[in-house]
Amino acid sequence: MKLGLRVGMPASKAQAMVADLLMVDAAPAEDVAALERLALWALRQYSPVVAVDGADGLVIDTEGADHLQGGEDLLITGLVNRLRGHGLTARAAVSDTWGASHAIARLISAETTVVPIGNVAKTVVDLPILALRLPAETIQGLRVLGIDTVGQLSAMARAPLRLRFGPEPARRLDQLFGRIAEPIEPIRTPELVEVSKNFGEPIGAPETIAKYIRRLVGELSAKLAENGLGARRCDLSIHRVDNTRQHLRAGLAKPVRDPTRLSKLLCDRIETIDPGFGIEKLVLVAVFAEPLEERQVSSSLIEEEVADITPLVDILGNRGHRLFRVAPVASDVPERSVRRIPATAPDIGQTWANKWPRPSRLLANPERIDVMALLPDQPPVVFTWRGKRRKVIRADGPERIFGEWWMRPREFQAVRDYFVVEDELGERYWVYRAGDGIDPETGSHLWFVHGVFG
Repeated sequence: MKLGLRVGMPASKAQAMVADLLMVDAAPAEDVAALERLALWALRQYSPVVAVDGADGLVIDTEGADHLQGGEDLLITGLVNRLRGHGLTARAAVSDTWGASHAIARLISAETTVVPIGNVAKTVVDLPILALRLPAETIQGLRVLGIDTVGQLSAMARAPLRLRFGPEPARRLDQLFGRIAEPIEPIRTPELVEVSKNFGEPIGAPETIAKYIRRLVGELSAKLAENGLGARRCDLSIHRVDNTRQHLRAGLAKPVRDPTRLSKLLCDRIETIDPGFGIEKLVLVAVFAEPLEERQVSSSLIEEEVADITPLVDILGNRGHRLFRVAPVASDVPERSVRRIPATAPDIGQTWANKWPRPSRLLANPERIDVMALLPDQPPVVFTWRGKRRKVIRADGPERIFGEWWMRPREFQAVRDYFVVEDELGERYWVYRAGDGIDPETGSHLWFVHGVFG
């Protein structure tokens, strides 16, 4: 585009403008298939309701699922970053309506945009009428009348607009501003195990909803058992009589098809469901399933009891908590000596091999302290941290840690001397001096507190 090339330009003209232009034949069918695969990936990762939006986008209803990703901001930032990691450039927007998000993602240059609730009109009023997903001939006709923005079109009288262009412009405006619903029909594949229940009379009482959730879970578990599968993620879609939907998502640490356990995860969140004027349909889908083999019971008279914490992990995880364990990493640098692993991950077989004591709490970032000490190898006598002066009664060290020169060049000569110090109140700290105390090339020789014991 910077070279003047435009969509629809003849290939001969493009070649005349840009020397040695490389052209590859378009493959629309393959593009559509790739977009559908991307939609299925998003369905399993982000939300129960995902659909293809045009030829170049996805629409995702994140209500009821965004808390599992840490909120709307973290959800779309993480989504864009993951797509970038796979070589895809994307822009994402979150708003009250499908139409507004479609327009903002395509017409605003920001990589990610989160529109506060109720601020759609203020955000889209100055966007061009391309934002409305209208046919090309309708857009051209509106431009002939001097209408270029959403705000100008919204200010027009509806009767003459309908007479000249039909009902579509008014319908798209109402969908954009959220005046009428625009439900998303989620993508589905034959591989997904799905059960549903239609109601002749709408339901709304929590105990009634819970009863039918348990029935659906029982049917889903039976289908999973037929296929030798266990659910890792289940989505419940609630279809209301006003043509709107709500969604609940339950994730599991391991494949499960126990009806009691699945029912509890979904029923625990019934209070978040707003039935409105009534619910006419419930749909339960196992969007992510894995093979599940029945465990053979030991023939031993004394069965060893192994505590299974996965039900607790599932309950806390579905409440929005991020659970993990820490595992050792072969590195002398404290910040790199641990990593996060899933809470239910198997034992990795590594141990914390270090003869020097490590604090129970490591600060996120080392904090600068003012120190009185004898150089080069003596511990602090007095130090001031967070505005409080502390006198050192006992100390042990130094433990010298060298930079990992293979990580980056500036660590080739980096040195830290760590000390365990105890103040007059019995509090113990892990402090270090940046540098060896002699050579300025090894560090700044400033002092920091890096952790707290006990």
